[in-house]
Amino acid sequence: MSAGIAVEPTSKRGRLRSRLRFGALALAVVLLAGCADHFGPGLVQLAAGRGWEPLPIQSWVVNDGITPKAIVYCPPEDCVRPGVAALLSFEGREAIEMERALALDPARLARAFAKPANSKTKKPAKPASTTTVSRFKLDGTNGILVEIRAKEGHRLASTAILYARKDKVLSLAIAVTNDSQAARDYVRATWESR
Repeated sequence: MSAGIAVEPTSKRGRLRSRLRFGALALAVVLLAGCADHFGPGLVQLAAGRGWEPLPIQSWVVNDGITPKAIVYCPPEDCVRPGVAALLSFEGREAIEMERALALDPARLARAFAKPANSKTKKPAKPASTTTVSRFKLDGTNGILVEIRAKEGHRLASTAILYARKDKVLSLAIAVTNDSQAARDYVRATWESR
């Protein structure tokens, strides 16, 4: 005993736990290092210095014809309005289908956003939320705002989308957060970061 502190000998179990913890930490560092070159460039207007962090995107190929350019998120501990923002490009058939859906029937997309993942039940459940879709323009660019509001608790999820076609490529900026104005602000910043 030294200075009133009791020191117990380390048991085999304690050493094993310590090695397992170190091994888990080393594995996490190796995995993160392996992904380091897969992170997107981030978005200039939603910078890491303001809490926005880029997500790895290189292996996130959703479908042929869809390319993620940048995906960033801001967690609640760093942002008053936490959110996710992405810049995507669509080519070929995917561009045509997405542009048609956005131009003609954004309400169908909104219903798909609002549908629970386990919606394969035979009997349709009473909706637990209401969904509204509105259009807006930002400096001549077409935009859509989708708001999904819980009927109980009044929680809100807002998705803002800006999109435009140039030649054969449809560019799309999307932002999701818990406030409609913040979604519009984030999508503007995403769009301006192209």
